[in-house]
This record gives sequence, structure tokens and C-alpha cells, in this order.
Amino acid sequence: MIVTLLTDYGRTDDFVGVCHGVIRRIHPGAEIVDITHGIERYAVRQGALVLRNTLPYMPTGVHVAVVDPQVGTERRAIALRTGDGRILVGPDNGLLSLAWERCEGVEVVVDVTRSPHRLEPVSATFHGRDIFAPVAARLASGAELADAGDPLDPETLARVELPEPREEDGAVVAHALVIDHFGNVGLNLDHDRLAGTGITLGGHVAVEAGGERYLATYAQTFADVSPGELLVYQDAYRTLALALNRGDAAGTLGVGVDAEVRLRPQ
Repeated sequence: MIVTLLTDYGRTDDFVGVCHGVIRRIHPGAEIVDITHGIERYAVRQGALVLRNTLPYMPTGVHVAVVDPQVGTERRAIALRTGDGRILVGPDNGLLSLAWERCEGVEVVVDVTRSPHRLEPVSATFHGRDIFAPVAARLASGAELADAGDPLDPETLARVELPEPREEDGAVVAHALVIDHFGNVGLNLDHDRLAGTGITLGGHVAVEAGGERYLATYAQTFADVSPGELLVYQDAYRTLALALNRGDAAGTLGVGVDAEVRLRPQ
């Protein structure tokens, strides 16, 4: 069974390689896919969004996510099975919550903090190596989820809460959720939410951000506007985003994560 990894570990240290090694030592036949190790440090919500967006494109398997600013505290380590048969492993800090919602909810969840599958001694600061990787490897090799830890009530699990878009004074008020490597700004908004607002594909949109006003086109792809022009588009994960063709929209608009962005039809 495939094992996927998503972390904020980066690639300059040994953390990712050691987790690979732990998994393969326990389950030599494991096929490991690194979704990303470039989540911003401690950015639980960003990790939750990336996990939610990418899991539907992964084979069903065991999916490990580690963005864990509370490592070593009383926060729980968990493993759960979703309604569509995936197993998610990670800290109980909301990191897994958007993914399990996308994957038909939680069927069974256990607390693996003191799992019999963990490595001993357990480091206070590297649960990715000592808890999450070995638990995931055992589950991928066929161990029963119920034997990996103590049962939990799914209603007690931590969840990430996303802001909701709203309409105000003739504008759709959205929030910047993620900013990617290219400076594209992912919004908490989908195409259906624009129904009745007057914002239509191919039309012009006034974008208000940071006290400034910009003109954009609601387009299908970057090439629908000239280089240097701003566009609103549906991104690869079917949510709306802002981009500057061959440029950095976030930098140009002065937009950071959680900033409000107002969209008005023109």
C-alpha cells in the first residue's frame, strides 16, 4: 500500500530521509510518495488545505501529514480511516480535518500517542520519526487500525476553520488562503459563489486589496490576458485565485495570507 508524506520539514535537514528510512525498515515494500515538504513552518492551515486538495489525486493508502508546532505537548497523535477507505496519520491539531471532510468523513479514529507500533525511546521533538512514520508503516503493511491505539470519538478531534466569503456593498469579500510559489493568491471562493453577483467569465472585475483598486479579467487561463495583466481564474483545485500573467500577484497587490480581497463587476 502506498504511503504519502506531507510536512513542513523542508529538504535541507535529515528529517525527511529518516522518515523514509523508518517506513522502509518496517515495510520494505512500501511505495512512498512525497506530496511536499515545503509547507511553511508551523502553518497548520496551509498544510490542511494542501492535503485536502491533493489527496483526491493520490492512490488510496496511508497518508501521513506532519505540521506540528505543539509537538511534545499534550496534543494527541491520531490515525483514522475515512469514509472512502484512506488512512490518515498525524497530529490532532486540525491538520487532517479538511482532508477527512473531502474524503467522506471519519469512520474510525484511534489515539496513537502511545501506540505499540511507535519507536522507543520517543523523542519529545521528532514524532514524525518515532510515532507517525512507524505507525503508518505498520498500517500500510496490513496491521489493523484498531490495534494501533486507543479509540476516540471523532467529535472530539480538532478542526481547522476557514473564513467564509460574504457579500457587502455590491462586492464579494473573499480571503487569501494560500499564496503559491508563483505569487498566485488562492481565495476562499468558488465559481458557484459568484452566481448573481454580476461577475461573469470573460468580464472585467475590480479587485480591491490593501486600500488600492486594480482591474482584472475573469479568465480561464493566464494566456487569456497580456503579460503583466491581472486575472481572476479557477485554479487547478477548482477554487478562485488571483494571478498576474508572468508576474507576482501577491507582491503586486501587497496581499498576504488572510488578507481581505473585494471583487466587484465592472
